[in-house]
Amino acid sequence: MSIQQFRPSSFNFLPVAIKNLLIINAILWLAENVFSNQLGFSFNQTFGLYYPESELFRPWQYVTHLFLHGNFLHLFSNMLALWMLGTVLENLWGSKRFLIYYFVTGLGAAFIHTLSGWYEIQHLQNVVDNYAAAPNIMDFLSLIKNNMLYFQGENLATIRNFIDFWENRPDDPALAAQSVSFAQDLVTLKMNIPTVGASGAVFGVLLAFGMLFPNTVIYLYFALPIKAKYFVILYGLFELYSGFSNNPGDNVAHFAHLGGMLFGFILIKIWNKKNRRHFY
Repeated sequence: MSIQQFRPSSFNFLPVAIKNLLIINAILWLAENVFSNQLGFSFNQTFGLYYPESELFRPWQYVTHLFLHGNFLHLFSNMLALWMLGTVLENLWGSKRFLIYYFVTGLGAAFIHTLSGWYEIQHLQNVVDNYAAAPNIMDFLSLIKNNMLYFQGENLATIRNFIDFWENRPDDPALAAQSVSFAQDLVTLKMNIPTVGASGAVFGVLLAFGMLFPNTVIYLYFALPIKAKYFVILYGLFELYSGFSNNPGDNVAHFAHLGGMLFGFILIKIWNKKNRRHFY
């Protein structure tokens, strides 16, 4: 993605807030890889954002998860977009206002993500309760298939071994009862998966760029031109569709992205009423 048509009179290609955000995110990604591989300590597992009812939840995770990423591609895509779009905003607003905007949208994204998590967990609990009333292997296979994302490592191996064993003895009531226990574990497993990434704040940055420079041309993949306002609208619609599609294999927090855009829109509107000189 590249940008053209914005030509400020004074432009810093690496302003102080963007520079420090890039450095902190890069250092923590390196630390995650070094510490998890060498010492068995995971920053993502400790400082990622958990659902508030999880035993692993800590309040500060609402901030710390913004500086962590799952893999290099996740880090690179977020930091590239932050640099390309955020640099323009920081040059316009100044570092203090940009950081306020960045953290408001990041925290707003986390808040919306928590709300969507509450809805998903309530729905999953209802599904599990219905299954527990009449457990059978076919419904169990469907339940596990739709929630396979939550089984990792030893849990994944255990559930696969259990399914293989039950398929050979489908009428065993003891196995049916054990399947209920596995089904009930799904809710806890879902709550104990951490969310990491600056994507919510980055989507807030994207929204701000589209609102303040709507006719600026963005080149997708450095080849396909599209005006910023249309790109933001299409991307927002895509995230909305993806969020409601709820693909079982999708581990992207789409509603967090939408939350970052929503809080960014609200904050810009508030600032716009107070000082039109810096907005439009």
